[in-house]
Amino acid sequence: MAEETLTDGAITARYFETDAERILSFQGNDGSAAIAQNLDGYAMVKVRPSPDGDELERYYGFDMALDHAAELLGVEPSALPIPDPAQDMGM
Repeated sequence: MAEETLTDGAITARYFETDAERILSFQGNDGSAAIAQNLDGYAMVKVRPSPDGDELERYYGFDMALDHAAELLGVEPSALPIPDPAQDMGM
């Protein structure tokens, strides 16, 4: 299982895999957000308030999911660090 953590400024990103999903979680001073996709990597990505939280929205594109995650954290999308294993998330 791949796992990687990356911190840039006030945001820490953690990529990890469960038995069913790839998850990119973010933790910042003003909250948390997570983006999840099935392990096969072909489904829409889901935005959640936390890795195990309820789904808030689904997106085809990773960029749109990052925009939503950044909104939850109160930062610009460009402030979100993206670990290498998460670069290919989204359809």
